Amino acid sequence: MKVRLKNEYSEALRLRQKGFSLSEIQRKVGISKSTASLWLRDVELSSKAIKRLAERGNLGRVNSGKTRARRRQEFERMCGKKIERLLDRTQVNDDHLKMFCSLLYWCEGGKDIQEGLVFSNSDPALQKTYLYCLRASFPVKEEKFRVLLQLHEYHSIDRQIKFWSKVMKIPQDQFSQPYIKPHTGKRKRENYPGCVNVKYHDSTLAKEMSILSKGLLNKYGGVG
Repeated sequence: MKVRLKNEYSEALRLRQKGFSLSEIQRKVGISKSTASLWLRDVELSSKAIKRLAERGNLGRVNSGKTRARRRQEFERMCGKKIERLLDRTQVNDDHLKMFCSLLYWCEGGKDIQEGLVFSNSDPALQKTYLYCLRASFPVKEEKFRVLLQLHEYHSIDRQIKFWSKVMKIPQDQFSQPYIKPHTGKRKRENYPGCVNVKYHDSTLAKEMSILSKGLLNKYGGVG
């Protein structure tokens, strides 16, 4: 073996016995990773060397996780900026809100129009958006709203009624006695606000909403 290669081999061997990884040896000695693997494949490692390799491996996973997190945050930031620009340049009128409302209702609303509009969901933002679109695009009467909460035994009834009344801007006296789901033995769902059924007693409006949503589906999806 030539002197230069002999020196490189000796240095690679020394580093490996100290618990350096093949990638580290590649960088420090200036040899290819395949060469390092070939030279060092039969080297027996001490417990100290194995510990260092394990620690470096964990560090690598941690650093890799941080890198992925940074990339994800940057991607989300870029998407957020893109969405802001989209919303800023989009002019939404009452007709658009009416279409938004009908599509939301088609996804989460009841299909029996004789009952009027019955919208069920546990997401406060979705409930608030639906009601905003409904109020902005249809001539609703606030006194026709009725709300039924579906809660678990661990919920405070008064607290959840106050919470949902504020979210939906519907007075508490228009809330029915909540339905309490029986205990199932499953663990408590943290920050779960309960499911809400908000009903608007108007079968004519429900029929209009149903026809509009079907019309949109037929126009853009070919579904009647």
